[in-house]
Amino acid sequence: MRFVITWPDGRSEECYSPSLVIRDFLAEGESYPVADFLDRSRKALTIASDRVEAKYGHPCSLARGQLARIEHAAVTYLPDADARVRCETFIL
Repeated sequence: MRFVITWPDGRSEECYSPSLVIRDFLAEGESYPVADFLDRSRKALTIASDRVEAKYGHPCSLARGQLARIEHAAVTYLPDADARVRCETFIL
């Protein structure tokens, strides 16, 4: 599934998760402090990748790549305690 987020600078990004588990960690229309969003993303995408590994014998490179992109982008905003990431929508 895909999910659309908006970074604190207003830039939107379409993200990927191989599992619906992302919906257990993020909610449409909710905003999260960047550190919290990063933690939620790490947990959800790790679980999603682990599920792929359990089924196919290897972790999901797309989930790992998505997490790396989120981590890279989040670094810019972490020093700002007021910065928030908004989960706009889920695309099934």
